Amino acid sequence: MSTLTVPHSVPSVGEDVEQLRTAFSGWGTNEKLIVSILAHRNADQRKAIREHYASTYGEDLLKELDRELSNDFERLVLLWTLDPAERDALLANEATKRWTSSNQVLMEVACTRTSNQLLAAKQAYHARYKKSLEEDVGYHTTGDFRKLLLPLVSVYRYDGDEVNMTLAKSESKILHEKIKDKHYSDEEVIRILSTRSKAQILATLNHYKDDFGNDIEKDLEADDKDEYLSLLRGTINCLTYPERYFAEVLRQAIIGQGTDEHALTRVVATRAEVDMKVIKEEYYRRNSVPLDKAIVKDTTGDYEDMLLALIGHEEA
Repeated sequence: MSTLTVPHSVPSVGEDVEQLRTAFSGWGTNEKLIVSILAHRNADQRKAIREHYASTYGEDLLKELDRELSNDFERLVLLWTLDPAERDALLANEATKRWTSSNQVLMEVACTRTSNQLLAAKQAYHARYKKSLEEDVGYHTTGDFRKLLLPLVSVYRYDGDEVNMTLAKSESKILHEKIKDKHYSDEEVIRILSTRSKAQILATLNHYKDDFGNDIEKDLEADDKDEYLSLLRGTINCLTYPERYFAEVLRQAIIGQGTDEHALTRVVATRAEVDMKVIKEEYYRRNSVPLDKAIVKDTTGDYEDMLLALIGHEEA
């Protein structure tokens, strides 16, 4: 489901490092050379490049990239070059500092990673910021948002496929009763969404639709402008069908006046090695426009080239 394209014959890490050093030399930066290397190496290969660069030149590759690049292209390259756990830690820390869509980003990290990936992100957060992710989420969020987000980032879910159908039926009834009464932040709603495995939640929501006639998201559409309800719907989508959720985030980032480059960058950088192929299919199904064409229409230059390379555009 990844769209990352890695050459059949990958140059040695030493060759990649030498080429990157060459890209930084001279009168200007060779951005195309940087894209040709970093956009076509997997996470382990990028980590090896960073380590070899540091041991060879005594400098941090990320700092070099930061000095040499700028704007949206710089952010995309830096996010992509980071180890996935480090990247999640950085995104989460930015979110706790009230960057755009802060609650949404925290929810994404909590709900679309495996339990081990979330644990690794929290460990990276602890190492980098000398405090816990839970500590910052608890401090920087309030009210219903804190009630939902804190348990979401704290959980270590069962990741297997085993499901208790009796439990699914009983908890679908609990969810229906709470939502019918508009108790959207009730502790039982949050308990179910923040502790059950993704397979168990999916079974519960299937029972919800079968027994009560509607998808749960439809029953949560009482107020499109309610930010908490929007976050709750996003939580459910991320836990059950993240590809559909990310396709919608991309649509919102691209349509209308101006492009939300932060959202576009975040989704491409975090999902290219995971499920971007399915996200692209979902994007086309919902918008009748290929994602690469939408990106070409809304972006330019090296930023566009890097985006296209990461989503597997053949001519990138």
